[in-house]
Amino acid sequence: MRAFVMWLLMLGLAVSPAASAAEETKKDASAAKSSLKAAPAVKLAASTKPEAKAEVKTEASPTPATPSALEMELRQLREMLQAQSQELESQRTTLQEQEQEMAELETKLRAAHENSAATADPASTKKLETVAASESALNEKVGKLQDQVNSTQKSLEERIKKIGPFSFSGDFRLRDEPFFGGPANQSQVRNRERFRLRFNATAKLNDEISGGFSLGSGDLNDPISTNQTLNQFYTRKPFTVDRAFINYNPRYFKALTLTGGKFAYPFHRTELTWDNDLNPEGLAQTVAWDLKNSTLKKVAVVGFELPFAEVSGVSATDKSKKLSVVYGGQVQTVWQFGARVKFSGSVAFYNYHNPDSIAFALGIANSTSPLNGLLPLGGSSVVNSIATFKDSSGKVTNAQFASQFALLDTIAQFDFDTGHARWPVRLLGDYVQNTRACANVGNIPAGGTFNATCDPRQRRGYWLESRLGRSSEKGDWQFAYTRMFIEREAVMGAFNFSDLRQNSNVTQHRIEVFYQAWKPVQLAFTGLFGRPLVTATSPAPAEPILKRLQFDVIYKF
Repeated sequence: MRAFVMWLLMLGLAVSPAASAAEETKKDASAAKSSLKAAPAVKLAASTKPEAKAEVKTEASPTPATPSALEMELRQLREMLQAQSQELESQRTTLQEQEQEMAELETKLRAAHENSAATADPASTKKLETVAASESALNEKVGKLQDQVNSTQKSLEERIKKIGPFSFSGDFRLRDEPFFGGPANQSQVRNRERFRLRFNATAKLNDEISGGFSLGSGDLNDPISTNQTLNQFYTRKPFTVDRAFINYNPRYFKALTLTGGKFAYPFHRTELTWDNDLNPEGLAQTVAWDLKNSTLKKVAVVGFELPFAEVSGVSATDKSKKLSVVYGGQVQTVWQFGARVKFSGSVAFYNYHNPDSIAFALGIANSTSPLNGLLPLGGSSVVNSIATFKDSSGKVTNAQFASQFALLDTIAQFDFDTGHARWPVRLLGDYVQNTRACANVGNIPAGGTFNATCDPRQRRGYWLESRLGRSSEKGDWQFAYTRMFIEREAVMGAFNFSDLRQNSNVTQHRIEVFYQAWKPVQLAFTGLFGRPLVTATSPAPAEPILKRLQFDVIYKF
């Protein structure tokens, strides 16, 4: 027993340098903390929602910084970040050494208990408790230092992304897309590589005026896709203006926002009626009120005027046919039911004035001689009922829809907080009805060739979507399933979801899986399974389902 006690005393003397090292580490951490307090202040205002991005605020300078001053400040931030990183690495090394020493001490004490019936030496037990307390304190210091490093890094990234009033962002997506099945002649079977590149710049000039622009890849004559297909003899790819807009929010009426140019959708919608990649053009007006201390949290009214074609000479007698435009509006509401259920409901009306210019653009998509300056409209497998007119040489001279398009669109969405930040649930339903299906049949002269018979009962469509999970932080997963059903005259087929088997008269299923590999990098899989509808006007046997698979790698910056 005397030998055992002497052995423990020697072990205590060996541990003492480690305790001294821990004390030195504590002093170093305090010095690092003091240096951080003396550094330029960096404040973070984190959003209360898990998916919200952190807002970075820096202290305002009394005068605008010159380029050399900005470079000096960025250099100081980088040096501070390097110093903090080195300090953090030193603290981690010390922590690892103490953890190893503590494990060895626990092993020796356990062996002593097993070999002797006597109780453990109080001095050794106290030594173990001291090391444990030192480790806990060091863990806390390392955590605080890590938070400070993250804060400085985020501030540096935000400063780099901003030049004056402008902020920049963008994304790049690489896709492999094989097709299987479909028509019996195998005309849809293929495998292609595609990419999408987008760059965004936004600016807030003052409290009333903001705006920006975006550049995007894609076919110039395809408004509903920014995808660019490879395997085209290594040709250069277009990268052009996708958005260019300005917002006006008057200080005397903050609820009002006026928008003009080519902009993101000012209204709620799904791809049942409008594709995600399309950016409409024209004017929009939004009046929105946020309500407090009420179940009803928000009410908004949106109006919009979106011209899509202006062509001279389409009709020498009817001047109104020179302008084609979508007039419409939407009422939006947001409700909060308890702490975990949010409901969003909206009703919109889209009235297409003179839509036949779209039919004409589709009809000349393969023509080498577009008429009257109207460009061909490619990229869409539109199957609304259309009458096409050709001259003796086979060139398209005119085309008209059998329907007018006045769409009543209703959307209901539930968002559920499951109590787990990474696993929210969303359920969404969208129902649309064309109130003027086949209303243009009487205006079509004889001599046209119809691609399908117009049936006014084929005027409805629906979109049912469910999502589980999120895709904002590293390690996040999201799973989704969507059911789509669109009758022939239900929607304007030139502008809705570009990845459908065809844009109307279609039944479609979609399965999605997203994995956030890193904060800016996402891996995704989408499976699309669809076929044309079989109706009274198309009684042929059902076409085999076309299977379209999409494997994506997405990088956001």
